[in-house]
Amino acid sequence: MSFVEYSDLIQEGDVAIVYLGHDSMMPLKVQRGAQTQTRYGAIRHSTDLIGKRYGSRVTCSKGGWVHVLHPTPELWTVTLPHRTQILYTTDIATITMMLELKPGSVVCESGTGSGSLSHAILRTVAPTGHLHTVEFHQQRAEKAAEEFKEHRVDRLVTVRNQDVCKDGFGVMGVADAVFLDIPSPWEAVRHAKAAMKRQGGRLCSFSPCIEQVQKTCEALAEQGFQEINTLEILLRVHDVRPMSLPLPDFGPEPSEHTEPEATEGTPPTVMEKQTSVTLRTTIPPREVPGHTGYLTFATKPRT
Repeated sequence: MSFVEYSDLIQEGDVAIVYLGHDSMMPLKVQRGAQTQTRYGAIRHSTDLIGKRYGSRVTCSKGGWVHVLHPTPELWTVTLPHRTQILYTTDIATITMMLELKPGSVVCESGTGSGSLSHAILRTVAPTGHLHTVEFHQQRAEKAAEEFKEHRVDRLVTVRNQDVCKDGFGVMGVADAVFLDIPSPWEAVRHAKAAMKRQGGRLCSFSPCIEQVQKTCEALAEQGFQEINTLEILLRVHDVRPMSLPLPDFGPEPSEHTEPEATEGTPPTVMEKQTSVTLRTTIPPREVPGHTGYLTFATKPRT
């Protein structure tokens, strides 16, 4: 099992995702002889998991059943233990696309936090890319490094415990892209520029407050970054419902000028004309409340 490579069979030491139904999931580490309690009863790792195929339906001790899924960055995002606030798939997808990440890319990230974005980056840059991630908090940095090793992606990532605003990313001139998720990203812009390749690259900064965005954009402009723009990603859920629409009246049909032929024993009838049609359509919400954060993107020109 690896978060960047798919395996067919569940093995000891794997981190699997247990799907309990109704969008309820939980991660577990597969260990021979261990048991995991769920609301449907216990899952016995030795007999119920090891050697079974990912995606299998497992019957628990109380008779209920669950599905055991192969881990992915998306599933880890919704099941990981929160050490900080995290980025979710909607923002992560946009960040990955706008930073132009691909297999082989070298990325610098700060801060690591709970590792939600980190796992998505690692899958995108595998198998030949690398992630240099910086976390100010020592215990969070140690826990992130432990999880990367447990998820068997540690060869693709270097975790550093330092202050990126003072000490930078620990690398110079290697990054294709830089991501900042820190309280004062404008203080790290010069370090981000130094970490990026001479051929240029892309930068993204995530901030919840518009005042942070303003200071960051000013720092980016001062450092010579171009194509500076800020956006926010909000989900808009459409309501699917039936709708009856009237049909236009273009006058009588040609067949209405002639009486239908009567059959023996059946009186003549007048054909009914359809005046409306029922369709299924989507209705967008009138308001979209909520706020996630602002994503500021910029490009470092070639030097």
